[in-house]
Amino acid sequence: MAMPEKNGSTIGYVARNLLLCLFVFTTVLFALSCYFVLRSTAHNRFLGSTFQSKSFVRDPGAKKDDCRCVEDEKRTGPLKVFMYDMDPEFHFGLLNWKPERKSVWPDVHKFIPPYPGGLNLQHSIEYWLTLDLLASEYPNGARPIAAKRVYNSTDADVIFVPFFSSLSYNRFSKVNPHQKTSRNKDLQGKLVAFLTAQEEWKRSGGRDHVVLAHHPNSMLDARNKLFPAMFILSDFGRYPPTVANVEKDVIAPYKHVIKTYENDTSGFDSRPILLYFQGAIYRKDGGFVRQELFYLLQDEKDVHFSFGSVRNGGINKASQGMHNSKFCLNIAGDTPSSNRLFDAIASHCVPVIISDDIELPFEDVIDYSEFSVFVRTSDALKDNFLVNLIRGITKEEWTRMWNRLKEVEKFYEFHFPSRVDDAVQMIWQAIARKVPGVKMRIHKSRRYSAGSVSDAGKESRWSSLIPRSFW
Repeated sequence: MAMPEKNGSTIGYVARNLLLCLFVFTTVLFALSCYFVLRSTAHNRFLGSTFQSKSFVRDPGAKKDDCRCVEDEKRTGPLKVFMYDMDPEFHFGLLNWKPERKSVWPDVHKFIPPYPGGLNLQHSIEYWLTLDLLASEYPNGARPIAAKRVYNSTDADVIFVPFFSSLSYNRFSKVNPHQKTSRNKDLQGKLVAFLTAQEEWKRSGGRDHVVLAHHPNSMLDARNKLFPAMFILSDFGRYPPTVANVEKDVIAPYKHVIKTYENDTSGFDSRPILLYFQGAIYRKDGGFVRQELFYLLQDEKDVHFSFGSVRNGGINKASQGMHNSKFCLNIAGDTPSSNRLFDAIASHCVPVIISDDIELPFEDVIDYSEFSVFVRTSDALKDNFLVNLIRGITKEEWTRMWNRLKEVEKFYEFHFPSRVDDAVQMIWQAIARKVPGVKMRIHKSRRYSAGSVSDAGKESRWSSLIPRSFW
């Protein structure tokens, strides 16, 4: 009986030792795991503090109505822009300007080719931006600038394409009897051929190019071929999202055509019209809402809703009407946007925006709800909904929005030379805020073209930088 007891005690001793070893092993493994986890976490914190991403924040020293933005890592100066020296037929030649000597550009210190007036002006951003770049070449003294022309494209943040596409559409989109195609279409074909042949375009795939297409019908033939570029648009209404979208492109304001309300001393009680709209009522696409609202509001005594155009003093009549109105309707037409929003801002008439798909200029730095009223289309078309909503806005609320309108109106004014935070400089700043995304897309596009191994098994151009032992 002694042997079985001895065997049993031996087995128990071995089992206890095995359990002890297992416990020690798991304890050591747990301690090592904690060590490596903590170490990797600390390393990530170090990386996060070393390579801060560039994000834009409001300058702490800026006033509320100062929309100048700064990067976490300070920008070394204005946006650096390389502009192609394109033939005048693409830009000032469309204004009947003739080049002197060998220069393709007018000397803007001596002469500025005039731009046609009327409704042509509302899509004239191409003209103002080009003038601003040309003026940046001259000594600016104390005048701050948002963009400066550089002559080496590798030094540039963006590549500017000086094609006056909206003017080309407005003036030359019709086919004359002796033509097979319009001058506007011919210019777009030449533009695509020119750009795609440039080394700058090939280097980035066009991603860092700035192309102006503010009129909704401009660049109709070229837009699908130049889609990698950054478009400057009035809205996305006639663009598929694969061609234009809010991630890569910039929405710019229209240039208002009515008179700016200078020295505005009006107030809630001195503006007798509650709600104002004058323009085309019967529109296609999303503009059906104008017709429906006309029928809903036509019998309201303090609402002005009528057809109007630029003819027969229409602009002056609209100016007077908006200056005497508390609220101004901005309703979707053929496209989500219209110039009425910017006419309303210039009139200090609180905009009532009924356009579900609208994208607004500079909305990443400007809160439009501070001076505008937004109404969903489905709600606006309900009986009495819109007029009851507007009547329910108190004098104090309206006065707050009216005061804010007078603060923000400078962001939508076009000047030459440009002024601090005017529309020209705000557009350049909006382009500058897109630059980090542009660079990221360019870098991602080079992932495999730069470091891949060829089908023949040859090493890439990076292989000489990598130790042989690595392979």
